[in-house]
Amino acid sequence: MTVRYLGRRLAQAFFVLWAAFTLGYGVLYLLPSDPVDIMLSGGTSGQSQATPEQIAALKAELGLDQPLPVQYARALWSALHGDFGHSVQTGASVTHSILEALPETLKLTGLAFSFSLAFGLLLAFGGTYPRWPLVRQAVLAIPPVAVSLPTFWVGLVLVQVVSFQWRLLPAIGNEGFESLILPALTLAIPIGALVGQVLARSILTALEEPYVETALAKGAGRARVHFRHVLRNASIPAMTVAAAWAGQLLAGSVVVETVYSRSGIGRLVVDAVGNQDIPLVQGLVVLSALAFVTVNLLVDVLYPLVDPRVTTSRQGLAA
Repeated sequence: MTVRYLGRRLAQAFFVLWAAFTLGYGVLYLLPSDPVDIMLSGGTSGQSQATPEQIAALKAELGLDQPLPVQYARALWSALHGDFGHSVQTGASVTHSILEALPETLKLTGLAFSFSLAFGLLLAFGGTYPRWPLVRQAVLAIPPVAVSLPTFWVGLVLVQVVSFQWRLLPAIGNEGFESLILPALTLAIPIGALVGQVLARSILTALEEPYVETALAKGAGRARVHFRHVLRNASIPAMTVAAAWAGQLLAGSVVVETVYSRSGIGRLVVDAVGNQDIPLVQGLVVLSALAFVTVNLLVDVLYPLVDPRVTTSRQGLAA
């Protein structure tokens, strides 16, 4: 891996973060609600009873009486130092509120990502390795169905069957590892199905390459060719899909944490949007972008390790 390759990826990551912050700031600025009125009315969208003098004093304190470019520059400079202001609902630091809710969501999304990779690999191998065509076709028919299932519907079905009928796992709460399993499965099923579908297609394409026949002719076993040679060459498209969806696990947690009554970033998003808590929403937008670029940056670093031709080909295109 070259320094230039990694430098380009870092520059792209910083650009995405800046763009997310800027677009989020612009959209929130255009909202008809006034953050000062929300703050003075106790963190709700109702009308405050403050006097014009009190409103003007608070705007001056927060810098909201300055021109928009000045407000944006100050907000961007503070964000670069990890300061997104204070919640208009609770008065707590936005950064502190996010860091307090983040661990539970990281546990959920980390387990969900692990489940999705395992599910995707099982689907891909089940749809490409067996010798019986009917088995392969049956397994390959699963991903399109699983991808189309709404997340909230999957969650409700799992709660009804696993929790209420079988009484195997808790339906709500944050207590213990068992409470993570159903929410993680709810997030993992559609992502794993998509990863499995892409990986299976890549494997089927790779199996038609000449190097497969060469390896078999040299005496390599079918399992070794399939799991060692073919999987490595077919994994990059699946890695790309997995990275894209891993960055969106944070968005999926909004629905899942609501269905399972879990505290975390998802619940924080619902409360922030419902109360028009603009500073908190801004911080959550940047957090979502940060999760997306971090996962994709890690995958970009892994690409050359899986296939060294990645950096070579991209350098040739850049030249």
